[in-house]
Amino acid sequence: MSEIYRVDVEITAPVYDTEVTSRVVDAVANIFPNAEIEEEFGEVRGEAHSLDHFSDLLHRQEILDTARGEFFANRDGDTFSFALKKQAAFEDRVNFSVGEPDELGEISVRVRVEEPTVEEYVDHIAPPTEDGRPIDG
Repeated sequence: MSEIYRVDVEITAPVYDTEVTSRVVDAVANIFPNAEIEEEFGEVRGEAHSLDHFSDLLHRQEILDTARGEFFANRDGDTFSFALKKQAAFEDRVNFSVGEPDELGEISVRVRVEEPTVEEYVDHIAPPTEDGRPIDG
């Protein structure tokens, strides 16, 4: 039985004068390939309804615990948010931006979960681990 997930993912990233807009678009598309991306003056915006590729990257990079910590630390009701470094995203890597803001700006992501719950959705994209390995619930 497969779960039905209903989520809205909003992605925004500033484009600075020193940057090429298409590279910022590429960085967002590398992490969120199914996002509908629009370029606006000084900003790239995206919308998606799945984090499957993002989840694959978290598994591949073995940063599930880090991801879970970021998601739950930045949770507000049925929404969680996080920020990613643009340069890492351009290189097909997930690198959470914590502490000092990145000089190139960050890719800001806001996820609103309609179904099931935030906890269940986080377990789906970044399952709990034991000794670094995902635990199958």
